[in-house]
Amino acid sequence: MRRSVARRLYAAVATMAVAGATGVVLTMPQASAAVAGGATGYATQNGGTTGGAGGQTVRATTGTAIHTALCNRASASTPIVIEVEGTINHGNTAKVSGDSCNTAAGVIELKQISNVTIVGVGSGAVFDQLGIHIRQSSNIIIQNVTVKNVKKSGSPTSNGGDAIGMESDVRNVWVDHTTLEASGGESEGYDGLFDMKDNTQYVTLSYSTLRNSGRGGLIGSSETELSNGFITYHHNLYENIDSRAPLLRGGIAHIYNNYYVKLNESGINSRAGAKAKVDNNYFKDSKDVLGTFYTDAAGYWQVSGNTFDNVTWSARGSENNPAGPNPTSNTTVSIPYAFTLDAASCVPGIVAQTAGANKGLKVSDGSCSPTTPTPTPDPTDPTPDPTDPTPDPTQPSGTNLSLAAGADGSSKASGTSYGNVRDGSLSTFWSPAGSTGSVSVKWGTATSVSKVNIREASGSVLGSWKLINGDTGAVLKTGSGAGAVTIAPTSLKKLTFEITSSTGTPKVAEFETYAG
Repeated sequence: MRRSVARRLYAAVATMAVAGATGVVLTMPQASAAVAGGATGYATQNGGTTGGAGGQTVRATTGTAIHTALCNRASASTPIVIEVEGTINHGNTAKVSGDSCNTAAGVIELKQISNVTIVGVGSGAVFDQLGIHIRQSSNIIIQNVTVKNVKKSGSPTSNGGDAIGMESDVRNVWVDHTTLEASGGESEGYDGLFDMKDNTQYVTLSYSTLRNSGRGGLIGSSETELSNGFITYHHNLYENIDSRAPLLRGGIAHIYNNYYVKLNESGINSRAGAKAKVDNNYFKDSKDVLGTFYTDAAGYWQVSGNTFDNVTWSARGSENNPAGPNPTSNTTVSIPYAFTLDAASCVPGIVAQTAGANKGLKVSDGSCSPTTPTPTPDPTDPTPDPTDPTPDPTQPSGTNLSLAAGADGSSKASGTSYGNVRDGSLSTFWSPAGSTGSVSVKWGTATSVSKVNIREASGSVLGSWKLINGDTGAVLKTGSGAGAVTIAPTSLKKLTFEITSSTGTPKVAEFETYAG
């Protein structure tokens, strides 16, 4: 999976004096890149994840400096790249106030903001006993950092004991080449390494190491909290984890090319209607690596190409349904993005060379060999190099035909309008009167459409849907969640987007249509 997202993170060249106690150095854009490559997996959907690409680059050596950089922006959505070097801890992480931030002491707080990249540079970035909290935010990248020993009890505490935690209407987060680790389980004061809850969607965890923890991470905080999903885990190392690798409650997860070593109690725990697509992973010296555990609320899985090396399985019971000893699929999962699988046999080797912070941001080339991805151009570059990568084929290009169309639908919630889906603004949206309904774009003459891009507003919980030819009633495509899809070229006067399920109120910001 090698998506080319237009972004460049710039190397630091000081143009202002070091700001003393705040630990901030402002930098100007340069031709060299601090990191390379682009988002992968579900983080590429729903409009994509580019973080702070195109914004100012700031160097930070304290947690206070990170907060200051966020608070000094023109607005809460002004793009920014924060390059971090050194140890970030409670002693250097204070609350900073401003109109473009909402921070707190003792935690890196990414709250009610968007378009931010935090990337470790130089000798490395270590968040020591200090967690990263993402709340009511979108388009966030965290890359090349270590977060360790974050506690929920004892002293000091931070972020509820999560190394990285996301909650409350979070969208489009890419966490890449990180090392997340603890020194024990709940009895030692630790919680999860990578947790998502309360309507968190379109997240990718890639090329990261998670180790020495009672809990790897969860998606959903309870059996009834099912608003999360569309999560990708690939090329990660899970080592010496008791359980939750991950725990999935509702939603969809794509889990491929991960290396699991010493899962002590259970691994991928699919519960409460969740669906996990589990491809070409390598499980070693572990127990109950896949199934539904500790509940009678069944989850589901689609398995292919996995290796089980010295894996043991417990007996089935009323609250214990291991997938093994011969795992077979009990559902199917459709993945909306392109990806390339490494063979499971080489996963231990490629993950050892690529996963974790300070590994040179190396990735798999799709054939079990490590490579460093080529930097992609900043969207503000006036004249792209003719050798720049070609545009992402899964993102529509050309003219959005909906801008010249009309709109109608089956119902609309108070304060929303059908026309909001074709006005070119992500700040307005249409919602049905209930959890399901339809909205259409329509033209005066027959128009050829072959690509559609559905963009959600913040707080949306879009579930399954159909694309329908409004002229004939024919179903052109089915799927779930937002993002770009391709259909067979169809000439029509009306195209309908029908929402057939959701766990709350769906909010469609834009119903974009393209000829090709």
